[in-house]
Amino acid sequence: MSSLRILLRSLAVAGLSAALLAPASVARAEPTPAELTKQIEKSSTELERIVESYNKLNEEIKANKATAATLQAKIGPMQAQTEKSRADVSQIAVTAYKTGGLRTAEALLEQGGSNSVTDRLSTLDQLTRQRQATIAGFTTSQRKLIDEKTRLDATLAQEAAQARQLAAGKQKIQADLARLYELRRQAYGRATEAPPRTSSAGSAPAIAGSAGVAVRYAYGAIGKPYVWGADGPDGYDCSGLTLAAWRAAGKSLPHNAAMQWDATSRVSRSSLQPGDLVFYSGLGHVAFYVGGGQVIDAPSAGRNVSKRDMDMMSIAGYGRVR
Repeated sequence: MSSLRILLRSLAVAGLSAALLAPASVARAEPTPAELTKQIEKSSTELERIVESYNKLNEEIKANKATAATLQAKIGPMQAQTEKSRADVSQIAVTAYKTGGLRTAEALLEQGGSNSVTDRLSTLDQLTRQRQATIAGFTTSQRKLIDEKTRLDATLAQEAAQARQLAAGKQKIQADLARLYELRRQAYGRATEAPPRTSSAGSAPAIAGSAGVAVRYAYGAIGKPYVWGADGPDGYDCSGLTLAAWRAAGKSLPHNAAMQWDATSRVSRSSLQPGDLVFYSGLGHVAFYVGGGQVIDAPSAGRNVSKRDMDMMSIAGYGRVR
């Protein structure tokens, strides 16, 4: 066999071998359920931070709307006062134009004796001060009105910018949710947890006072789905659940874990009581303490409100509702 034929045969065998081996080297194995679960947990943590940022922005918009309403209420009376001051100043100008004003020389030359001259000068001085006060009052009212309108314009501009940011945040959350639900579908066969037929959490402990009301509410939320940005009654995110439980007890909390941290008093682990809040992950997650080392929380997208061990993740601290 010629050397050329041997070479061609060798190349053909090598090509066939490469063709047979190529699919094995290029093919990617499907991720295992365990690998998908890790991806889901990582994505859930990232998504929860985004949701809590969205909630915080929502709270800031509420505050700015309240500020704008307060400014609007102040501007109305200030506008009326400024218009009145403007009318007074205009009347002074009209009177001065028609009469030419009361001159000091005229007051001195008129008959009536020294006492009369003194009285006229006193009256002149008093009128001058009154006119100056009226003009100064108008200037002050006008300046205050301009300042308040400037503040209002700035607040409304900030509110509009926040609304745009909120819309962009909502779009990102929706996109991240779609990806997360697909991961859950691949790992578990469905995008969300099935609602439990019966609760395995038991009944709420008997606790007196407002904390007892909040604890009973939290128990009643078990099994309801995680819904981002929601505070009940059909679904919750983490800070929405703690907000709703304490709202049922007559206490107000903002809809954001980090802001709830600021709104509560610090307590130690050893002094925890049912109704206290447990904060996690750099204040990115919050849960409701119900006693016995257990919390109730809205875990993450695709899951349901559940009762779990308090040490489910790294704890940042504890808070008591004031």
